[in-house]
Amino acid sequence: MRANRAERIRIVYFGTPAYAVPALRALAENERVTVELVVTQPDRPAGRGRRLTPPPVKEFAVDHGIPVYQPETLRTEQDRAPIAAVDPDLFVVAAFGKIFGPRLLGIPALGSVNLHASLLPSYRGASPISAAILDGQPETGVTLMQMDTGLDTGPVLAMRSTPIAPEDTTASLTPRLAEIGAQLLIDTLPGIIDGSIQPIPQDDDSATLTRPLVKADGWIDWSQSAIDIERQVRAMWEWPRAWSTLDGQPVQIHRANVTACPGEHAPGTLLEGPLVVTGADCLRIEMAQSAGSKPLPGKAWLQQANAEGKVMGTSGVSEQPSVPMVRPVTG
Repeated sequence: MRANRAERIRIVYFGTPAYAVPALRALAENERVTVELVVTQPDRPAGRGRRLTPPPVKEFAVDHGIPVYQPETLRTEQDRAPIAAVDPDLFVVAAFGKIFGPRLLGIPALGSVNLHASLLPSYRGASPISAAILDGQPETGVTLMQMDTGLDTGPVLAMRSTPIAPEDTTASLTPRLAEIGAQLLIDTLPGIIDGSIQPIPQDDDSATLTRPLVKADGWIDWSQSAIDIERQVRAMWEWPRAWSTLDGQPVQIHRANVTACPGEHAPGTLLEGPLVVTGADCLRIEMAQSAGSKPLPGKAWLQQANAEGKVMGTSGVSEQPSVPMVRPVTG
């Protein structure tokens, strides 16, 4: 095993979005390892022009001369052959987007580790950052775990937490967690190499699972409390964004805060401020965007839309997903 020799550890890195770039950068700069191959998702159409766009991890790898492999699947021996060919010691994974089977996990001598953006066993799965904000958690973090064939079920090697600030959005929290994860990986790497870290099994009884976000997750139910809706606005930024309708046309709420309501009105009613009445308290709109318009400060948006006294969300209701965004793994 190479870990017993005074030579660099050979790593295959699996990752796709911007969240996965800081850890790759940290490994590329580390003198104890060599990133032999980066495995990432294929280029996908993006933007209004639907132009074929490489993942951020691929862009970094190409810029730094690291070979890139972009398979559609890793199910067959032929799919896995380019990975096995580099004779890796360790797999490092961060938001790659696929579950690993036993044959793939059996390739590296030192096993496989994954950087997951939650304090496991809470918020396994696809949307841990948004889920933590939506649930009003005071903190979140990154867990480095040993991979198995389950979805974020492997034993924990190390974790590091960070507070969730009152103004944090998914867009602001994600890069911060990415940097925390990169440092956690580098700090833990020596113990992975020499085998001194003892993995700790997760408590499955307290585990929760998140699903991928869909556009309907941004739909605002004005009968909920202003606190819950304000968290939704932050959790859904930058995608799918919190949204409602006015006169049947979509309106995005980009930024908002909670305030007291003057008088009694039906949920969704727009008042001067601009305020929107909710099931408890009011939501003050700081920034909004109507369809076909640019984002505007709340007061300017209210005036442009001639919306005072109208009720939001009376039509165009989005069909909600059948599966909750966060659910218990057991029970």
